[in-house]
Amino acid sequence: MKTISKRKNQVILVAAGSLLSITVGATQAYASDGLIEEIKKYGFTAGAWANAGITYNATDPADNFNGPVTFGDRSGEFQLNQLNAYIQRAVATEGSAWDFGARFDVMFGTDAAFTQAYGAYSGNNPGWDLDLLRDCTGYNTCSGNNRFYGLAIPQAYLETYVPIGNGLNVKVGHFYTPIGYETVPAPDNFFYSHAYTMQFGEPFTHTGIMANYAVSSNWSFMGGAVTGSETGGWDGNFDAQLGNWAGLMGATFTADNGTSLNVAGTYGSVSETNPADWSMYSVVLKHNITEKTHLVLQHDHGFADKVLATGDGNAEWYGINSHLYYDVRDDLTVGIRGEWFRDQNGFRVWAPGRPFAPTGTATPGSYYEVTAGVTWKPRTWLSLRPNVRYDWIDDTAAVAGGLPFDGKNQDNQFLFSTDVTVKF
Repeated sequence: MKTISKRKNQVILVAAGSLLSITVGATQAYASDGLIEEIKKYGFTAGAWANAGITYNATDPADNFNGPVTFGDRSGEFQLNQLNAYIQRAVATEGSAWDFGARFDVMFGTDAAFTQAYGAYSGNNPGWDLDLLRDCTGYNTCSGNNRFYGLAIPQAYLETYVPIGNGLNVKVGHFYTPIGYETVPAPDNFFYSHAYTMQFGEPFTHTGIMANYAVSSNWSFMGGAVTGSETGGWDGNFDAQLGNWAGLMGATFTADNGTSLNVAGTYGSVSETNPADWSMYSVVLKHNITEKTHLVLQHDHGFADKVLATGDGNAEWYGINSHLYYDVRDDLTVGIRGEWFRDQNGFRVWAPGRPFAPTGTATPGSYYEVTAGVTWKPRTWLSLRPNVRYDWIDDTAAVAGGLPFDGKNQDNQFLFSTDVTVKF
C-alpha cells in the first residue's frame, strides 16, 4: 500500500510540474506575442501563483485526513493546493472621474473544494462533482488522490469608482468575503493551515453587490446585498435564490498610529419561503506593538435558526484567536497563532473538514489549536512557510460520532507542515 501511495504521489508531482510548465510557458508565449503588453494599454494586469505543500501527522490516521484541519488536510501526501491565475483592471481610489475595472480568477488544486459557490455547507452533504481529474459520479465512488483536485472560479466581478464625496468603490459579481482576517489566497496568509474561525465560522465568498466608502483617513464603511443560498447569503451564486438577498456590512477605524479595528458581518434568511436566519459578525483588531512586532486579535460569533433536530432548533458558534508576528529580517518573519473555537451544537466543525467527505461527522465541543511557524521570502516571487501545529478538543466532547482526530479515535493531534508559494 505504501508503494501504491508513493506512485500516486509521484503522479501528482508530475502533473503539478506539467501544469506549472504549461502555465509558465503559456505566459511567456503570450508575452512574446505582445498580448500582455496589449492588455496593459487598457490598464489590465495578469498574474498567477502556485502553492503546494505537505503535512506530517504524528497520529498517522488510517484515512489520511488531518481531522477538521483544512486546506492542508491530507496526511503524508503532496498537495498542489492552488494554481491560481487572474486578470485584473484595478480602479482608481481617488479623483473626480469615473473609472471602471474588473477581476477574474480561476483556481485549480485541492483548495478548489473550499472556494466553490455552493453555499456554506454544514456537514456531509452529497453531490460535489466538479473535479476535472476524475471519471466518476460521486465522492464515495472515487478512489485515489485525484478525487481531491478540482477547478473553481472564486472571483469574477466588475468594479467601478464613483466620484461622489471622497469616492465610492462598487463591486458587482462574485468576490471573496471582506469578513474576518484570514483569506483563501495562499500569498495573503502567514500560515499554511487555517484557523477554525476562518474555515468553519465565516463565509469564503459572496455573490452580489458591495460598496466601500472612506469617510476620512480614519473611518471607512462597507455595505452590500448578496444573493441568498441555503445558508442566508454565504458562498452563493447567481443561479440560486435570486429572489432572496442577504445583507453585508462593516466599518473600519484606523488610528493615526496604524492600529485598526474592523467590525463586519452578514445577515439573511434561508429563502423567501423559509424565515430561518443565518448571521455572523467578526471583530478584528490589528496593532503594531513595535516596528517589528505585530499583534492581531479576532472574535467571531455566528447563529443559524431552525437548523437542528433537537431543542429549539437553533445553532450557535463563536471563538477567539490571536496572531503574534515578529520581523526578524525584511525577508524572514516568525509567528504564533492561538485559538479557541466553540461549536457547542456540533453544527459547524466536521472531521474530515473537506466539504462532502464521505466519512464526515460532527463532534460538539470546544476546539483549541496553537500554530507556530516561519515565513521566509528569499525572493520577491518565492515564499516558504514551515509550520508546527497542535490541536485538541475538550474531553467532554465524545459523542456517538466519535472524536475528531485520527479517524474518530483521538482528542488531539500534532502536525508538521511546510509549503512553497511561487508567484509569476
